[in-house]
Amino acid sequence: MINTMKAIVVRQPGPPEVLHLEEHPVSDPVPGWVLVKVKAFGLNRSEIFTRQGRSPTVKFPRVLGIEAVGVVESAPGGEFQSGQKVATAMGGMGRQFDGGYGEYTCVPASQVKIIQTSLDWSAFAALPEMIQTAWGSLHTSLQIKSGQTLLIRGGTSSVGLAAAGIAKKHGLTVAATTRKPERISFLRDNNVDHVFVDTGSIASDVHQVFPDGVDCVLELVGTTTLLDSLQTVRRHGVVCMTGIVGNSWTLKDFNPMTEIPVTVKLTSYAGNTDDFINMPLQEILGDIEAGSLKIPLGQVFHLDEIIEAHQALDNNAGQGKIVVVTD
Repeated sequence: MINTMKAIVVRQPGPPEVLHLEEHPVSDPVPGWVLVKVKAFGLNRSEIFTRQGRSPTVKFPRVLGIEAVGVVESAPGGEFQSGQKVATAMGGMGRQFDGGYGEYTCVPASQVKIIQTSLDWSAFAALPEMIQTAWGSLHTSLQIKSGQTLLIRGGTSSVGLAAAGIAKKHGLTVAATTRKPERISFLRDNNVDHVFVDTGSIASDVHQVFPDGVDCVLELVGTTTLLDSLQTVRRHGVVCMTGIVGNSWTLKDFNPMTEIPVTVKLTSYAGNTDDFINMPLQEILGDIEAGSLKIPLGQVFHLDEIIEAHQALDNNAGQGKIVVVTD
């Protein structure tokens, strides 16, 4: 029986410096739960909000982390075998119970997927939540089709980069935004056909390239650009709000009758455990391994560099998914 581990513990909300590497108890799994030896985990913007105390249901102290990859340590219910390579995400991780920011995490068996992959742990760890969000936004909410045009608002975010790769592989023309002109070539090298420098108001620029508007928009910046994104879409097009990179959750004095153009559809996406389990992660990993799907990865940190990792996340400095390895 494993009693303690190294884990990142948050005892009170605040900046990255509230993340402390400590000796922490390891939960003993009961039937229906799985103890996973964590090899690596990706960082997510929702973990910033939790760290800052902006997730009202979370009580401290807490080990953050809504995803992890690793190997099964034990599964008393018999759902998995010791040593199997797995991914887990969401379902209360890092919120209702301790998450992936440690050497072990104990999670419900219903949110664990067996995975076969030759990718190293850091590359594998970048994918579960990022791919779930990108895939679900594109296929569940936007219902993309080959030949369509897609605008990704917030293209240099990890989900934006993943969405660009998936959309391109499915035969879409991909446009994306960045606030930094120096990242234009980076986007063009990563599945983006047209890049718009985001000033907060790009609708007229988009219509210069796509006179009738784009077929669909994946809105990752959030409410700070949502109204402008609605103006970039053709008649009967769709805008899906998925992200809040702009750190604003709500629109003040929003009038749908005047702000949403006639025939344009507005939807959203927020994946749950079923979405994670049902998405074709194994197939996507195979595409990445075969080189037919290119998704850039961001910086890799070690467990004792968690403060630096969160600082990079705060500053949007990843240029791809930021990952922490435990070894």
